[in-house]
Amino acid sequence: MEIDIKAYLIDHNLTIYQVAKAGGYGYTTIHKSFNKPQSDATSLNLRDLDALAQATQSSMWEVLKELETDYLED
Repeated sequence: MEIDIKAYLIDHNLTIYQVAKAGGYGYTTIHKSFNKPQSDATSLNLRDLDALAQATQSSMWEVLKELETDYLED
């Protein structure tokens, strides 16, 4: 199963640059993470959740719940 992070970004009118800046992470770090092949063991990490939460002004659990509910693909 994979998380469609690009659809999440589009639906929230976010760019990878905005997520990186809001989370305080480097653009290259977030870009590589969001564009790497996902496996069942490494779909998303806490850094990514933190950056998304800060960019959407939400808590990490709210972002995770939304990703699992609306953006999880087989």
